[in-house]
Amino acid sequence: MNRKPLLSPGMTATLVALAVILVDQIVKIWVKTHFYLGESVQVLPFFELRFVQNNGMAFGMEIGSKLLLTLFRIVVVAALIWYMVRLARKTDVCRGYIVTLALIAAGAGGNIIDCVFYGEIFSNPWPPQVAEFVPWGMGYSSLFHGLVVDMLYFPLFSFTWPAWMPLVGGSVFSFFDPVFNIADSAITVGIIILLLFYTKHLPFGNK
Repeated sequence: MNRKPLLSPGMTATLVALAVILVDQIVKIWVKTHFYLGESVQVLPFFELRFVQNNGMAFGMEIGSKLLLTLFRIVVVAALIWYMVRLARKTDVCRGYIVTLALIAAGAGGNIIDCVFYGEIFSNPWPPQVAEFVPWGMGYSSLFHGLVVDMLYFPLFSFTWPAWMPLVGGSVFSFFDPVFNIADSAITVGIIILLLFYTKHLPFGNK
């Protein structure tokens, strides 16, 4: 006898999204109020907590206007939520597919929170001072112009290029250099799972 799951696919996706956003924001706020900008603490030989901030997209990339980027993110997440709500109303929706979409939406949403609100509610002092909560409007920037907080750094290995190699000879190569956050991780994991297992479920997947 097959028992009906306690949670619907839509409710499962909602709980996953809320959990990602909650954990992402807790870690960001803790790092921002306990680390000075640029501070790094080694946790494991291949893992550090390193506080950096950026204007742009995942893994510290920067593309175009800050305001336009934030607005674009909001539009994309709103469209994704609308699509997920429509999916959740179907009786044959794939639970894994909608949860994967929730990971992507939650990751994008976590970074949107930084962009929209952090500039209004945090100070942004020079090191070695750490940021503090401030009254609304007394922060380091305006609405929609906050900086995204990153802290996860995995310098897995590094080596020096041989001196005889053109262009890069003598320079140090480090893998993996980008510093990222839990929201970035959720987006990346969601996209990888989507491409590996759920491409056929996409609106254009069967065309």
